Amino acid sequence: MSTWKIRHEGSPQSTEGLTAAEVLQGLLDGQWEPTDEVMGPEDKAWVALENHPQFAEVAAEIEPPPPRPYDDETRLDMTPLIDVCMVLLIFFILTTAYTSLQKIIEAADVARQKAGPRIREVKQDEVEQFMVRVNLQLGKNDTVVAQVENKPPITVDRDALSNRDKLDAFSNQLVKQLQEFSGAAKRRTLLLDNGGKVPHGFVVAVQDAAKMARMDEVLFVLP
Repeated sequence: MSTWKIRHEGSPQSTEGLTAAEVLQGLLDGQWEPTDEVMGPEDKAWVALENHPQFAEVAAEIEPPPPRPYDDETRLDMTPLIDVCMVLLIFFILTTAYTSLQKIIEAADVARQKAGPRIREVKQDEVEQFMVRVNLQLGKNDTVVAQVENKPPITVDRDALSNRDKLDAFSNQLVKQLQEFSGAAKRRTLLLDNGGKVPHGFVVAVQDAAKMARMDEVLFVLP
């Protein structure tokens, strides 16, 4: 009876006294792997089962065992870091959106305040103490009349808007009368009452005269 030897690949120890059928059955049962070496009665050297003529066909049909999994202790868990980054991103988005909305609302409020007239209520004693009242109204014969407090009225033709000399003369008279109040009296707020009927060019001329007389501001009397 012929006997076979078998060993694990490269191992110095071997199992002897096996028959070909026993070697084949061990290969099928998974006891041996196709890379293990076998030596038959007529073989002179060790031969891998997958290369031996008697066992090669069976070894080729056997699937190799799956690789053994090893636990990777160096694996880095990124889940907590991703969660923190998502929370920070949401926070920054909400903060940026709120800041932009706040700027838009503030800009709208400022624009609305600048667009509308500034209404201020003053008392009679405040007018007499700090303000100079100027009445600007239409006169007879197509003229415009300006009167500073109880000073003599200043009359100018309506066509003075197209005549620089006449308009300058009108402004110079206003400046002289206004300087009497803005100097020692320190009444440096001009209260202009024009009734809304005088051409706007004369209103601008009064404002320019107030600036030349070093008035601090010009207020308009509302109807």
